[in-house]
Amino acid sequence: MQIEPAPKPASSTILMGVAGSGKTTIGRALAARLGQRFVDADDYHPPANVAKMEAGQPLTDADRWPWLHRLRDVLQAEPAGAVLACSALKGAYREVLRDGPEVRFVFLAVPQAEIERRLRTRSGHFMPASLAASQFATLEPPADALTLDGTQPVDVLVDQLVRAFS
Repeated sequence: MQIEPAPKPASSTILMGVAGSGKTTIGRALAARLGQRFVDADDYHPPANVAKMEAGQPLTDADRWPWLHRLRDVLQAEPAGAVLACSALKGAYREVLRDGPEVRFVFLAVPQAEIERRLRTRSGHFMPASLAASQFATLEPPADALTLDGTQPVDVLVDQLVRAFS
């Protein structure tokens, strides 16, 4: 009798970068192409975090730790994998998210001037353009992520990701 190896758990993809880099837009399109659930980390912020950001105050590590642990738990509960849009600005934050099922990080790199423009023209979101500088100050660009030019069209980026994951 031959024992078959256990199936490899599905990978989750974490699209990371500063606010306004396109994580949600690209994440929704990628999840649809991969047949996975899309998870927007912004939906998991506690009300106190949202109020702080709406007031133009950057979040601290203490604000982020419970949120990141909750996101990790959400990913662990997805046996088919998921696509998560999450800033994950620091290496330590990414380590929390990496603690669990297999994940791959995609860093959407966008110049600060473009991010500021995007945030100024975006409506219906709690992150004001005034926090762009704090996002870049906190960002620790990942060495272990697939880095893409986040200024490219969504369909081009999704095609690149699907090819990279094949």
